Formats: sequence, structure tokens, C-alpha cells
Amino acid sequence: MIVDLPNTTTSKVAKKVMNLRETGGVVALSRVLTLVVVTRAGFEEEAIAAANLASREHPCRIIVVVEGDAAAPTELSAQIRVGGDAGASEVIVLHADGELSTANESLVNALLLPDAPIVAWWPHGMPASASETAIGKIAHRRITDSRTADEPQQALFDLAESYVAGDTDLAWTRLTLWRAQLAAVLDQLDPARLTAATVKGAAANPSVVLLAAWLTLCLDIPVTIAASASGTGVRSVRFSRSDGDVVLTRPHDDVAELYQPGQPVQRVSLPRRNTSVCLAEELRRLDPDEVLGEVLRKGLAQTNLRSVTASER
Repeated sequence: MIVDLPNTTTSKVAKKVMNLRETGGVVALSRVLTLVVVTRAGFEEEAIAAANLASREHPCRIIVVVEGDAAAPTELSAQIRVGGDAGASEVIVLHADGELSTANESLVNALLLPDAPIVAWWPHGMPASASETAIGKIAHRRITDSRTADEPQQALFDLAESYVAGDTDLAWTRLTLWRAQLAAVLDQLDPARLTAATVKGAAANPSVVLLAAWLTLCLDIPVTIAASASGTGVRSVRFSRSDGDVVLTRPHDDVAELYQPGQPVQRVSLPRRNTSVCLAEELRRLDPDEVLGEVLRKGLAQTNLRSVTASER
């Protein structure tokens, strides 16, 4: 069910949501949090689709603030989606123009669930300092996506400079499976035999940069980024050793291959992670991601960000 409320107010929207729940018996599940999504016109449906899928694991109220034209007349229109048009709860879409075009606390305050954590998500573009925005100040967790920034690598440095506990970025979440597999590989290797590491991937991809920064922070060896075609993400990680290199590479989208001297090739599941899966993972934990904080504050500054081509290796 979709209910449109043109030229309205947040109090009217809140009353309509309550009326739908009482008269229609819509969504009887208890909700564990409020997810506030701040996006731009034209991108909201993609964000709603991802949030709906994530809400099936974490029932929540989804408030989508579509920031409009600041020069247009001040107006707020809303759309309420419940039942089959929403995930495991209700979706409230706010289209704001004029003085309301920038997301702020007063715009969403009447719609927040009482006594429930607030998670803010910027799926398209990211603020210079998420924790200093009006929505970020009231959120327990702030999720950005540096991959969608105009300059993804610079966005990581901006995040490192403004980082406070509770900040996270989906470029880091996309690395969860890579980090788990690499940690398992490193457990089998003698750290003293490692001489260097190489991360191959799109040099402009923030996940590639964060993986190199994480390895730089964890290992006392030089870490190099080897550039591959843009849009490919992380392709492989090579650990150089005097007695033979160890390589974890993903030639296909779902299966990676581990090459070790004197051993048969091992194939491991390493699927690409879509936005909804990454968002669902972030909603599982509302405590600070201390590892990401260390990678951003310390590892990033120590990382050699000059990418090399295959001929330079």
C-alpha cells in the first residue's frame, strides 16, 4: 500500500502512519531501530530497495529524506509505504524543497521511533563530516559510502580527519570477506618470511585503498597498490616471500583461488557484496568499529597510495 500526502507536515505524516497501523493492522513486528536515509532526487528508489532488503533482517522504520531544490518554494510532500511496498516495517519518503531542502532534526523528529537507536545512512554522496550534520548529531551510527563520492580517495581522507566513534563506510564493509580470508591465510604464514604485499585493484576504488591501509597497519612490510581496470574493485592480494609467493585472487565474481608453493590450488567462496548485504551487516552492530578507526587514523597515513602498473612490478 502506498499513501501520498502532498503539501503536508511531519505531524500529519506521523498521524497518518499511526492511523494506518491502528486501522489496517499493518506491520505487527516490533522494530529495533529507525533508519534515516539522506539522499538526492533520482536516487531514492535504489536506496529504498537496499534498505527494504536489509530491514527483513532488522525490522525498522525507514525514513527517506530526499533533499530537493533550495531555490524552490518551501514545501514538504510525503509518501508512506507499508505492506508489500515496504520491507519488514514502514517506509516514509519525504521530498523537501526550499528551506526544508537540507535534512535536519526538525524534519524527522516527529517520525522517529521512541526509545530506539537511530542509524543515519548517506547512500549517494557523503557529507564532509557526518557527525556534524543535523541528522548525524542525533544518530547512534552514521553510515557513508565513499565509493559514491566525486573523489572517493579524498573522501576517505576527509572521513579520517572527521572520524568519531560511530562512523563507518560501506567501502570498509565490502572488505569483510576479504579480510576474513586474508586473516586465515596469514595465520598459516610465518610473518618473518614476508617481505612485501601487493593489493591489485582499481586504484580509485576506496575499498582497495582501505585494504592496503589495513595490511600496512597489520604487517611491518611494504604494501603496494597495483592498478587494474576501473570498476573492478579488489582483484587479488599477493604476499611476497623468499621461499615463494602466496596469492589470493578472485578471477570470477563469487569464487577466489588461493595459490601457495607446493600445494594444490584452493578455491574459496568470496562473493561480491551488494549494498543491501553491507547495510544489513552494519545494522547488526551499533557499537563503534574500532578497527576501522585505527585504519583511518593511522593506517591510511602510512600507506603508499602511488599505484603501479603490472610492468612496474
